[in-house]
Amino acid sequence: MPTPHLPRLGHALRALLHERRHAALGTLDAAGAPFVSMVPFAVDATAGRLVLHVSGLAAHTSHMAAEPRVSLLVTAADVDGQPVHDLARVTLQATAHTPAPGAADWASARAAYLARFPEATPMTELPDFRFITLQITGARQVAGFGAARSVPADELASILAA
Repeated sequence: MPTPHLPRLGHALRALLHERRHAALGTLDAAGAPFVSMVPFAVDATAGRLVLHVSGLAAHTSHMAAEPRVSLLVTAADVDGQPVHDLARVTLQATAHTPAPGAADWASARAAYLARFPEATPMTELPDFRFITLQITGARQVAGFGAARSVPADELASILAA
């Protein structure tokens, strides 16, 4: 879908978030120690947020329940022969929410997640799994070597909705 009103770096950020399907999720454990894990994510353009589908057994799930402030790192794929320092990437700051099963925001999160990961349909019916929505509060985008910027929440909302 064309998005002519986004500036060049906005287009690059939108492409990165729509092309990549997994990220590094940073949470804080009960003692306040940082913890990083890999999570698949989807973009819920309707709600302008990101969606995770996590197990109650995963450490990051209990971390987010106790401390909803999280960080998510999404990077472009590494290309042989290209400098890794030049990889496009974004670090997102967000607040994690767990929508109630069956609620409108849960249905929107489920639809967005299954549009990206249709093979996960059986997992969405397991009682241990839940959707987590990430309301983005800010970001730091690196579009390549020497091209870095802070991205405010309102611009991120426009990028996610585009």
